[in-house]
Amino acid sequence: MPKSTANNKANAHESASNTAATATRPASATPIAPAADSTAAVVLSSGGVDSTTCLALALERFPRDKVTTVSVFYGQRHARELEAARAVAARYGVAHRELNLASVLADSDNALMANSTRAVPHESYGEQVRDSRNGLVETYVPFRNGLMLSAVAALGLSLYPSDHTALYLGAHMDDAAGDAYPDCSPEFTKTMGRAISLGTAGLVSVCAPFVAMDKAQVVACGLALHVPYELTWSCYEGGDKPCGTCGTCVDRLRAFHANGVEDPVEYA
Repeated sequence: MPKSTANNKANAHESASNTAATATRPASATPIAPAADSTAAVVLSSGGVDSTTCLALALERFPRDKVTTVSVFYGQRHARELEAARAVAARYGVAHRELNLASVLADSDNALMANSTRAVPHESYGEQVRDSRNGLVETYVPFRNGLMLSAVAALGLSLYPSDHTALYLGAHMDDAAGDAYPDCSPEFTKTMGRAISLGTAGLVSVCAPFVAMDKAQVVACGLALHVPYELTWSCYEGGDKPCGTCGTCVDRLRAFHANGVEDPVEYA
């Protein structure tokens, strides 16, 4: 890639990732950009809004043959997010991998698991945190981001052994608010990034462009990049259409409405 083109892409990447980033943020929260010497990217993809926007950002900087999306089956109650991740990767023309980590979480009874005895709550994250006994929401999967980041870092180093690889994570402030999902917090993300960098001799670095943004800002960034949000799936329930009332549906709908646009997916 010519140097001027690479610089233009890097500038576009920085500009897009800063779109609408004017809301109040915690003092410790600053975007975690790709390392300057990164030459490839792996994007942890759930098939949802945040990870798909991460993919669009990654492709502003890296060529398609140096970008791979990675989804994780961890025993979740439906396959809709995995199907969406495949569709997103196909639309963007990038390689896609899937990892199976279900055995690690087989004993968890959180509400997202297929074998759970708990129902998915149909209320906002704030309401769930307020009513929680331990500060965690029912849909918190034990150390999921730590588990997935570690696995995807190992995969990234295996896929691109001659590159410096940026590992994109779509964590944002709404997920971390009130420690609903503590493994989405800026502190956690920075610490995991440091561990991954040390453990890979600096060849893999965590990139979390939205860790200082709320979901409305993530959507604003994606709209500027023409992200195909109609292909994404966020709902914790399965079925033909998203429910519109679980925590992640509520957060998603609010984010689109805050940007003055309708969510392109059809709700039940």
